[in-house]
Amino acid sequence: MKACVPTMLGYLGIGFAAGVVEKGVGLSLLEILLLSLLVYAGSGQFIICGLLAIHAPISTIILTVFLVNSRHFLMSLSVTNYFKPYSILNNIGIGTLLTDESYGVLTTALQEKRPLTTHWMHGLNIAAYLTWVLANITGGLLGQFIPDPNRFGLDFALTAMFLGLCLFQVELPLKKRTTQTLQVLMSVCITLIVFMRFTSAEIAVIVATLIGCLVGTVTHDDQ
Repeated sequence: MKACVPTMLGYLGIGFAAGVVEKGVGLSLLEILLLSLLVYAGSGQFIICGLLAIHAPISTIILTVFLVNSRHFLMSLSVTNYFKPYSILNNIGIGTLLTDESYGVLTTALQEKRPLTTHWMHGLNIAAYLTWVLANITGGLLGQFIPDPNRFGLDFALTAMFLGLCLFQVELPLKKRTTQTLQVLMSVCITLIVFMRFTSAEIAVIVATLIGCLVGTVTHDDQ
């Protein structure tokens, strides 16, 4: 939970913004609660709100959210070896609640060679999960007093959070790790721009993620 504090602080803001936006598209408090409990994905929930606002069919919403969140397959696969000694139920629990932010905390801990256990990982995941649900409900409760969330930039909250996560990975001193991070970021950005000209945004994100992983793996030996 101590390692999760920065994530929890971020989730309070992002989750509140998500709740306000969800209330703005006409969802009830029960629906907001279920969305945060069952979907538990900032990008997915913002996308759902946008598609609901334009009255998109359910099949489109399901497919879009699946494509956007399919990056979690890659994240889970990249850390699965560290939890192989533990039971399948422990691994299911970890994978179910793994998010971009908890994955970032986990990979940072692994880079620092800290001894990690499933208890540590469950504490990280559950603390983030409960914070997200609470923030969503709070946003839904107060959302009725904010008729136009876009006016306050709340729709940009998720993007701002990812920019913050990105900056944390780039250290000010010019080190090899910083050079590798910049190489990965550049490859992801270029791939994303190129593929968005020919494919959907969801497919472009997946391809850019794979290219970024490849570049990171290839340059890892130079560390």
